Amino acid sequence: MKTFSINTLGCKVNQYESQQIRQLLERLSLKQVFYPEKPDLAVINTCCVTHTASAKSRQYIRKAAKTAKKSTVVCGCLPAVNTGELSGLDEKNVHIIRNRFNLAVTLTKIVQPDSPSWTKPPHSINTLTTTIKAKNNLKIKGEMPFLHGFDQLTSFNGHTRAFLKVQDGCDGPCSYCIIPKARPDIYSKPAEQVINEVKALVTGGHKEIVITGVCLGAYGQKTVRRKKWPKQTNDNLSKLLDKVAAIKNLARIRLSSLEPADVTEQLLDAFCRHSNIMPHLHLSLQSGSDAILKKMARQYRIDDFLRTVELIKERLDRPAITCDLIVGFPGETDSDFEKIVELANKVGFSKMHIFSFSPRKGTAAADMHPFINSKIIKERSEILRNLNDELGYKFREQFTGQHDTILTESKNGKVLGRSSRYFYVNITNNNSLTKNELVKVKLIKNLKTEMSAKMVKG
Repeated sequence: MKTFSINTLGCKVNQYESQQIRQLLERLSLKQVFYPEKPDLAVINTCCVTHTASAKSRQYIRKAAKTAKKSTVVCGCLPAVNTGELSGLDEKNVHIIRNRFNLAVTLTKIVQPDSPSWTKPPHSINTLTTTIKAKNNLKIKGEMPFLHGFDQLTSFNGHTRAFLKVQDGCDGPCSYCIIPKARPDIYSKPAEQVINEVKALVTGGHKEIVITGVCLGAYGQKTVRRKKWPKQTNDNLSKLLDKVAAIKNLARIRLSSLEPADVTEQLLDAFCRHSNIMPHLHLSLQSGSDAILKKMARQYRIDDFLRTVELIKERLDRPAITCDLIVGFPGETDSDFEKIVELANKVGFSKMHIFSFSPRKGTAAADMHPFINSKIIKERSEILRNLNDELGYKFREQFTGQHDTILTESKNGKVLGRSSRYFYVNITNNNSLTKNELVKVKLIKNLKTEMSAKMVKG
């Protein structure tokens, strides 16, 4: 084998793991290629959080099975759940990896079938013993580094910002979510390993790191169920953040999704101590109604959420607060929806990620009633999308005429940047700019979805 391709669906955790796969295959002397070139080995890193994600994953698998010259490897969350959605796809040269701990060694054996044994990556810390039986009777037994046999990342190819997974797994009760079945094993990356990986990514040229996990707020805990924590609070993430922020030449740090109770005084202390931690927090809200949150089996209520928002705004200067919302959860009344709108206006989100509910086989919510008519869901989603535009514009407006530092990236063939508070900035005098530059600008004008700016000296 000489070439490989990777198709990635889903979240930042999946994107991080695809970079691990890329780095391993390059270490095995393969070259990454892109469509329309046909690879020898195609890897499909799947998502199953919604039926749409599963359908897209299956579509990619079918296409890869026809175009890959030698083998297709199917990994990620979809193979890990027993929902029958991969039936009929288990073909001769399609390797479906149902246990992610088998992925690295299976890839190695596919690429180097005559290799007598598994060789550990040089920076592995913990090991486990595994026996693997993959397609085509590939068998290997021996030591494999934990997690998954992959080395630490040294680059996040194709991206200005590098995602760094520090936590994996979920045993939470959320009624709409399939992830506890796909990733049931709770694991937190040791702080020393996190620090080494951040240093490697910074050395590789990355100026911004996004710290991520399946349940990031549970970093250092054995469960995501907060009631089972010794003090029902967790300072491990804030301690890790202090260590990461002190790393030389790391210009920017962001955190991925958190629940309200994850935002502690200690965490905000870390934000205040380190100017390279961006004033941007993404809170997983899902609904503005306590009745719906209860049906969702979320670990907080609206009063908890509002207290967290108040605390954030007290401690940080005009922070960007973004959120996720699910529209049309079973039983969502007009009153429940109006509470979402009311809450959004009260908080003043800088951005809302809006998702339409669809029943996910294998979750409790799939059997809940009454279902909401798809037309109503569409209408409610449109209302929230319009509100999102209004709130985003209002949030950005307060920065008109002020200075900021932008990290440039490429979007749709042009170079623009992300502000410290995460909104896009179009730099008008940018003829000499390339991506991955930190540029000081003056924010000139608020536009529909971004701001325009000019570069300034100093």
